[in-house]
Amino acid sequence: MNPLKSIPMTVALGFVLAIIISLSYGDGDPALNIYSLMTWLHVFFGVIWIGLLYYFNFVQVPAVGEALADEGGPGPVAINKYVAPRALWWFRWSALLTWLSGAAALEVMGIGLKNAFTLSGDGQIIGIGAWLGTIMLFNVWVLIWPNQKKILGIVDASAE
Repeated sequence: MNPLKSIPMTVALGFVLAIIISLSYGDGDPALNIYSLMTWLHVFFGVIWIGLLYYFNFVQVPAVGEALADEGGPGPVAINKYVAPRALWWFRWSALLTWLSGAAALEVMGIGLKNAFTLSGDGQIIGIGAWLGTIMLFNVWVLIWPNQKKILGIVDASAE
Protein backbone atom coordinates (compact mmCIF):
# COMPACT_ATOMS: atom_id res chain seq x y z
CA MET A 1 0.00 0.00 0.00
CA ASN A 2 1.46 3.32 -1.11
CA PRO A 3 0.44 6.09 1.33
CA LEU A 4 1.04 8.71 -1.36
CA LYS A 5 -1.98 7.44 -3.32
CA SER A 6 -4.34 8.74 -0.64
CA ILE A 7 -4.68 12.41 0.30
CA PRO A 8 -5.31 11.73 4.02
CA MET A 9 -2.37 9.31 4.16
CA THR A 10 -0.12 11.79 2.32
CA VAL A 11 -1.06 14.54 4.78
CA ALA A 12 -0.54 12.21 7.73
CA LEU A 13 2.85 11.11 6.41
CA GLY A 14 3.86 14.74 5.92
CA PHE A 15 2.76 15.46 9.48
CA VAL A 16 4.78 12.60 10.93
CA LEU A 17 7.87 13.55 8.94
CA ALA A 18 7.51 17.20 9.98
CA ILE A 19 7.26 16.24 13.63
CA ILE A 20 10.32 14.00 13.39
CA ILE A 21 12.35 16.68 11.60
CA SER A 22 11.18 19.45 13.95
CA LEU A 23 11.91 17.46 17.09
CA SER A 24 15.34 16.40 15.83
CA TYR A 25 16.32 20.03 15.24
CA GLY A 26 17.54 22.34 17.98
CA ASP A 27 20.66 20.84 19.56
CA GLY A 28 18.66 19.10 22.28
CA ASP A 29 16.82 22.26 23.44
CA PRO A 30 13.19 21.14 23.92
CA ALA A 31 11.84 24.71 23.67
CA LEU A 32 13.51 25.20 20.29
CA ASN A 33 12.19 21.85 19.10
CA ILE A 34 8.62 22.75 20.06
CA TYR A 35 8.98 26.25 18.59
CA SER A 36 10.29 24.72 15.36
CA LEU A 37 7.35 22.32 15.24
CA MET A 38 4.77 25.06 15.96
CA THR A 39 6.30 27.30 13.31
CA TRP A 40 6.30 24.49 10.76
CA LEU A 41 2.68 23.61 11.52
CA HIS A 42 1.70 27.28 11.33
CA VAL A 43 3.27 27.58 7.87
CA PHE A 44 1.86 24.21 6.75
CA PHE A 45 -1.73 25.06 7.68
CA GLY A 46 -1.30 28.61 6.38
CA VAL A 47 -0.25 27.33 2.97
CA ILE A 48 -3.33 25.10 2.82
CA TRP A 49 -5.60 27.96 3.94
CA ILE A 50 -4.25 30.60 1.57
CA GLY A 51 -3.85 28.09 -1.26
CA LEU A 52 -7.55 27.27 -1.02
CA LEU A 53 -8.38 30.96 -0.88
CA TYR A 54 -6.59 31.43 -4.20
CA TYR A 55 -8.35 28.34 -5.56
CA PHE A 56 -11.76 29.77 -4.66
CA ASN A 57 -11.01 33.22 -6.07
CA PHE A 58 -9.18 32.22 -9.26
CA VAL A 59 -10.62 28.81 -10.12
CA GLN A 60 -13.91 27.86 -8.50
CA VAL A 61 -15.84 31.15 -8.63
CA PRO A 62 -15.06 31.78 -12.33
CA ALA A 63 -15.78 28.11 -13.14
CA VAL A 64 -19.19 28.26 -11.46
CA GLY A 65 -19.93 31.45 -13.42
CA GLU A 66 -19.00 29.72 -16.69
CA ALA A 67 -21.00 26.62 -15.74
CA LEU A 68 -24.08 28.78 -15.11
CA ALA A 69 -23.70 30.41 -18.54
CA ASP A 70 -23.24 27.06 -20.34
CA GLU A 71 -26.82 26.15 -21.33
CA GLY A 72 -25.94 22.72 -22.71
CA GLY A 73 -23.49 21.77 -19.97
CA PRO A 74 -23.96 20.09 -16.62
CA GLY A 75 -24.18 23.41 -14.78
CA PRO A 76 -22.45 24.19 -11.49
CA VAL A 77 -24.00 21.23 -9.68
CA ALA A 78 -20.87 19.07 -9.88
CA ILE A 79 -18.69 21.79 -8.39
CA ASN A 80 -21.23 22.81 -5.76
CA LYS A 81 -22.16 19.28 -4.77
CA TYR A 82 -18.82 17.47 -4.80
CA VAL A 83 -15.91 19.91 -4.87
CA ALA A 84 -17.02 22.97 -2.89
CA PRO A 85 -18.06 21.23 0.34
CA ARG A 86 -14.77 19.33 0.51
CA ALA A 87 -12.69 22.41 -0.33
CA LEU A 88 -14.61 24.48 2.23
CA TRP A 89 -14.03 21.82 4.90
CA TRP A 90 -10.26 22.03 4.33
CA PHE A 91 -10.50 25.83 4.14
CA ARG A 92 -12.30 26.19 7.49
CA TRP A 93 -10.17 23.76 9.44
CA SER A 94 -6.87 24.95 7.99
CA ALA A 95 -7.85 28.48 9.03
CA LEU A 96 -8.50 27.34 12.60
CA LEU A 97 -5.35 25.22 12.77
CA THR A 98 -3.27 28.09 11.35
CA TRP A 99 -4.55 30.37 14.10
CA LEU A 100 -4.07 27.77 16.85
CA SER A 101 -0.54 26.88 15.75
CA GLY A 102 0.32 30.58 15.52
CA ALA A 103 -1.03 31.14 19.05
CA ALA A 104 1.00 28.16 20.29
CA ALA A 105 4.13 29.55 18.60
CA LEU A 106 3.59 32.90 20.34
CA GLU A 107 3.40 31.14 23.68
CA VAL A 108 6.47 28.98 23.05
CA MET A 109 8.42 32.06 21.87
CA GLY A 110 7.64 33.72 25.18
CA ILE A 111 5.70 36.59 23.63
CA GLY A 112 2.30 35.28 24.66
CA LEU A 113 -1.15 36.07 23.36
CA LYS A 114 -1.67 38.95 25.78
CA ASN A 115 1.42 40.85 24.59
CA ALA A 116 0.60 40.12 20.96
CA PHE A 117 -3.03 41.24 21.12
CA THR A 118 -2.30 44.31 23.25
CA LEU A 119 0.65 45.18 20.98
CA SER A 120 2.92 45.54 23.99
CA GLY A 121 6.48 44.52 24.69
CA ASP A 122 7.94 42.08 22.18
CA GLY A 123 4.47 41.56 20.73
CA GLN A 124 4.15 44.88 18.88
CA ILE A 125 5.03 43.73 15.37
CA ILE A 126 3.86 40.12 15.54
CA GLY A 127 0.68 41.34 17.23
CA ILE A 128 -0.43 43.04 14.02
CA GLY A 129 -0.16 39.67 12.29
CA ALA A 130 -2.04 38.03 15.16
CA TRP A 131 -4.85 40.55 14.81
CA LEU A 132 -5.00 40.13 11.02
CA GLY A 133 -5.06 36.34 11.37
CA THR A 134 -7.83 36.58 13.97
CA ILE A 135 -9.90 38.84 11.72
CA MET A 136 -9.38 36.43 8.83
CA LEU A 137 -10.37 33.46 11.01
CA PHE A 138 -13.51 35.31 12.10
CA ASN A 139 -14.28 36.05 8.44
CA VAL A 140 -13.97 32.37 7.48
CA TRP A 141 -16.13 30.96 10.29
CA VAL A 142 -18.65 33.76 10.90
CA LEU A 143 -19.17 35.33 7.47
CA ILE A 144 -18.03 32.99 4.68
CA TRP A 145 -19.11 29.59 6.05
CA PRO A 146 -22.71 30.48 7.01
CA ASN A 147 -23.26 32.04 3.59
CA GLN A 148 -21.63 29.15 1.76
CA LYS A 149 -23.94 26.72 3.57
CA LYS A 150 -26.88 28.64 2.08
CA ILE A 151 -25.38 28.74 -1.43
CA LEU A 152 -24.57 25.01 -1.36
CA GLY A 153 -28.01 24.08 -0.04
CA ILE A 154 -26.68 22.66 3.23
CA VAL A 155 -29.16 24.86 5.11
CA ASP A 156 -32.47 26.23 3.91
CA ALA A 157 -32.36 29.75 2.52
CA SER A 158 -34.52 32.00 0.41
CA ALA A 159 -33.46 33.07 -3.10
CA GLU A 160 -32.44 36.48 -1.79
